[in-house]
Amino acid sequence: MASFPVSPERIAALAARMAALGVREDDLDEKFVRSGGPGGQNVNKLSTCVLLVHRPTGTPVKCQTTRSQALNRFLARRLLLEKLERSQSAVADAARARTEKTRRQKRRRSRRAKDQMLADKARRADTKQLRRRVEGD
Repeated sequence: MASFPVSPERIAALAARMAALGVREDDLDEKFVRSGGPGGQNVNKLSTCVLLVHRPTGTPVKCQTTRSQALNRFLARRLLLEKLERSQSAVADAARARTEKTRRQKRRRSRRAKDQMLADKARRADTKQLRRRVEGD
């Protein structure tokens, strides 16, 4: 990473997060395009917007928050890491939910709950029996 107008501590923290998630600088495609909106002549003449794509996952991020290209580069990397963390936690949550569902389904019922469930089934069967067509003599 080039020098950002950010403190070295923040750069080190960002590098540590990238290492923890397994994101390398070589995996990132970085493009610079012209920003839009407020910012005056700076955004109209310079390419301050950062397009960042993480090649292994295909996750894109676009950052044009500030007028500074260097600061936008830092912010884009931070946004990318947040996106990747969210997607990884969503996968883990889905797996945990599936495990819990099967655990609930396989759990043994108490005797009272089982008796209640069987009584409900019998009541439902009687109701359905009454709805049947009457056979003619």
